[in-house]
Amino acid sequence: MSDEVGTFLLLGASGDLAGRLLLPALGQLLDREPERRSTVLIGAGSEPWDAEQWRDHVRTALASAEVASDTVTAVLETTRYLQADVTKAEDLRRLLGEGPPAPAIYFALPPAVTVASCEALREVELPAGTVLALEKPFGTDAASAASLNQLLTRLVDDEHVQRVDHFLGRSTVLNVLGVRFANRLFEPLWSNQHVESVTVVYDEQLTLENRARYYDGAGAMADMIQSHLLQVMALVAMEPPATVNARDLRDAKAAVLRACRPWRGDPVAASRRARYTAGTIEDRQVPNYVDEPGVDPARQTETLAEVDLEIDNWRWAGVPFRLRSGKALERRRKEIVITFKPPPHVPSGLRGDPAPARLRLALGPDRMSWEMNVNGPDDPFTLDRVTLDTKLSPGRLPAYGEVLAGVLDADPFLSVRGDTAEQCWRILEPVIGAWRSGEVPLDSYPAGSTGPPDWPKA
Repeated sequence: MSDEVGTFLLLGASGDLAGRLLLPALGQLLDREPERRSTVLIGAGSEPWDAEQWRDHVRTALASAEVASDTVTAVLETTRYLQADVTKAEDLRRLLGEGPPAPAIYFALPPAVTVASCEALREVELPAGTVLALEKPFGTDAASAASLNQLLTRLVDDEHVQRVDHFLGRSTVLNVLGVRFANRLFEPLWSNQHVESVTVVYDEQLTLENRARYYDGAGAMADMIQSHLLQVMALVAMEPPATVNARDLRDAKAAVLRACRPWRGDPVAASRRARYTAGTIEDRQVPNYVDEPGVDPARQTETLAEVDLEIDNWRWAGVPFRLRSGKALERRRKEIVITFKPPPHVPSGLRGDPAPARLRLALGPDRMSWEMNVNGPDDPFTLDRVTLDTKLSPGRLPAYGEVLAGVLDADPFLSVRGDTAEQCWRILEPVIGAWRSGEVPLDSYPAGSTGPPDWPKA
């Protein structure tokens, strides 16, 4: 961790992301690492808040995360808020002068405003060591992602750009790597010789939740698959890195993504999309997606997306990787499922059809389950199914706390590298193009169901 005192400059500080996630996570980070309490929090937003309104906002956000009183006191002693237009160079220059050098600038802003703010920063002399942290989505296609990368590297070097992927907190990353590489049982089987398929699922019971302004323009593909699930897939499929550091890990992930494409090169057959209609989730009545406030039905926004991909390399050729994410579904399911090939031969005399062994890695909270066949408890000649299950370490911090630690330390371990961000769009552009041209129908499913009944089981 860097010993240099710096500034955490939060653009969009009066918005939902800052109040609901970033400020509580910052408080939790300072609680667990009190040596960071000298970091100065500067908030900037469009709201005309005075000092006491800002302090109340910060105090409320920290209280929601049960941050210790001495941490709250330390933050409130130095924090400041300035009303500013973050797309104007003079306002950004004023903000940067409010705290110690080596600032970390977090863009908790809509994507278009983030780009405009970065354009304005070209007219500002940034202190040495400045870190720029950007939320997803990073661009809207490969070309816009490349353009944004070029803009950012005019401001700072790429190692000081943090393309935030809060979905992969440090603990989750290390849990995946530990299970795979630290167990001789798994690593020799981790290839097309033994693996039948890999599925990465992020199913939510949550609905639109008043996020139409963002979500109706993004949909499930851009919101989750393009940004988060491709990164998870890359972690699962990458070659063993030489070390667990930012450079080696990012190199290994990038190599996987460069080899990835829609299954059999057919984006129509390899993808599915759907949108939820009215239904019931547990005891909650859910309206039709198109009737939600702020939704434009003409956009044909999907709330459930699936895509089958292949990795065209020696290790994974012929293995389908299915990525799926959706809202308003029957149950919350966030996991990686590695399904192994069936045994080549079961001795005669053992009764039953052995199901394939499966390794499940649940994400948030992290768990590992190993499903396997054993002799039955009553009749040892009959095969039975058992599951070995264990919790994996959740880590000391929530995902955004891990992200902010990396931002403040200028450590890109959890950040998405620029070329990788472009590759993620490149992989899915054929699918998105097929959807826009109407080649893939927009199916429907009742809220609270498992999805369209004729879709393949994920």
